[in-house]
Parts: sequence; structure tokens; C-alpha cells
Amino acid sequence: MKELKSRILAAAAGDLAAIEIALKRNLTPYYDLVARTAEHILFSGGKRLRPLLMVLSARLCGYNGNEDKDYAVIFEYLHAATLLHDDLVDGGEMRRGQTAAHHIYGNATAVLTGDFLLARSLSLAARTRRPAVIDVIAQITESMSQGEIHQMDKKGDVGLNEAEYLEVIRRKTAVLIQGACHVGALICDAAAEQTEALKSYGRHLGFAFQMVDDLLDYTADTQELGKVVGADLREGKLTLPVIHALAKAAGRDREAIIAAVRDPDFSMDRFGALVALLTKYDGLAYTAQSAETHVAAAQRALNDFAPSDAKALMTDIADYALLRKA
Repeated sequence: MKELKSRILAAAAGDLAAIEIALKRNLTPYYDLVARTAEHILFSGGKRLRPLLMVLSARLCGYNGNEDKDYAVIFEYLHAATLLHDDLVDGGEMRRGQTAAHHIYGNATAVLTGDFLLARSLSLAARTRRPAVIDVIAQITESMSQGEIHQMDKKGDVGLNEAEYLEVIRRKTAVLIQGACHVGALICDAAAEQTEALKSYGRHLGFAFQMVDDLLDYTADTQELGKVVGADLREGKLTLPVIHALAKAAGRDREAIIAAVRDPDFSMDRFGALVALLTKYDGLAYTAQSAETHVAAAQRALNDFAPSDAKALMTDIADYALLRKA
């Protein structure tokens, strides 16, 4: 994993540096408190996966302009906005290893800064002068907000099934990664076949990325993860490891899983017992296998593109989605 990560960072170093510059250049709030709140989440160690994928997707389709980094930051602003809002809705304590923004700047400031970042994303989309790009960004914003409400409405619902879980993560995670790849194709007027292939890559990568996130909530440690392990469970969120285990468990084991889901103040010993049950009923293994299936589908979507540095890097990024520890 370390070798793969090093290879990705080396190959993407120039693009990532340019994205950092563009993130600062395009932020431009007039009020300092908005800047400080936005910078707290934007410059706290994010992977820049979404803007990087937009840049690489455009390059794969032959983009030769000089505005790709400015357009790419749309997706980091959108992502940061959702994190500000989600942390407040979920009562999150930590994000990327530091105190969540709403605990520092207050709930109202965090919400309104998230709103500013959403609006800034649409302003940058308008600069492309492509209605299709604006439509993609607007649809992403609609989808992510509804996905969050859907998930919130199902908190603690032990009847949540896998199909409904997949719809939630499609809206909350996959749609943004898919959108980044889609816009990469749109800004260079790519052929329909290339556009659909990149959308497929992004959608499957998004599913895999979220499934691994859900897995890490039960298998990582707090220092690696940058937030408290078991946070999803404490918030009443049923993710695939629990959903699959519940579908297979019976009797006292099923009751124990349900009790853990319904107890936001569980001890670490009880959390450890739950992880053992998720292992026993293949919840962890099934989630890992599902993520692998989506990564394979993402990589197949790139098959018809000619070999290139961008294609190789996007293939490596898909592999990294499975192997990452945070």
C-alpha cells in the first residue's frame, strides 16, 4: 500500500500542487470569518481525490486548456461543504484529525460557510459557459442533500436493507466522484462513449470508496482514521458491514448487534464484541468483496482508452481505494 501511495503521489505531484493553488485562488470570500472556517476544513489534509479525478478525466479525453484546475476545485468545495454540514448534523467531534469546525466557529457559521462553498461551486461551474456542467453540479447538490436526509431518516432502523443503503451512498458519495469524472469529459467536449465510460468509472469508484470508509469505521484505529472509530454506529448509521451481518445473524447474536446499534454510548469492549460478530457473520468480508467488485468495474470502464500516464494513474487510484487505511 505504501508503495502504491508513493507512486500515486509522485505521478500526481504537479497536478496536486496546482490544485492547492487553485483552491486558495478561487475561494475569495470577502469576510474573514468565512475564510477561516472554510480554510479549516479545506486545508486540513484532504486527499484532493475529486479534483484530481476531474483533471485526469479531462486529460484522458485530450483536454489542452489551462482552466482545468480552476474547474476542478468545484468538487473539493462541494465535498468540504458536505463535510461541514454532515459534521454538524451528525454531532461529529473530529474531522481529519482535528476538532470539527462547528465546535470552533459555531453551528451557524459552519452551516453558512458550507452554503457559501456550495454557491462558490455553482459560480465556478457558470464560468465554464457550458449548461451541461452547471446541470451536473446542480444535480449533485440536490442528490447529496437528499441522500443525507435519507440517511438521517433511517438512523437506527435495523430494517434498512442493502438496496436502500446503496441508494444512500450513491447519492451521498458516488454522485460526487462520478460528477468529477463527468465534468472532466464535458469541458473538452468528449465523445459520448468516453463520457459514459468516465461516468461509470467514477460511479463505481465512489461506491468502492464509501464501502471502504464504512469498513474502516470498524477496522481502523482513531489515529489512522482521523476521527473516532465506531462513529457511524454511535450516530445510529447502519452501513453495509452491519446490514449484511444482521441479514445472516439470528437469536442472541442478532439481538446483540441490534442492541449495539441502539446504544450510542457503547463501551469499547462492547464495540469489540460487535466487530467479532460482524466478522462471524461475514459483514466485514462481504463489504470488502463488494468494494473489490466495484473497483474492478471502475477499471474495466477505462479499457477503451489508449494507454497513458493519466489512465495508469486512474487505475492506481482505484486500487488505492481498496488498500487505504484512512
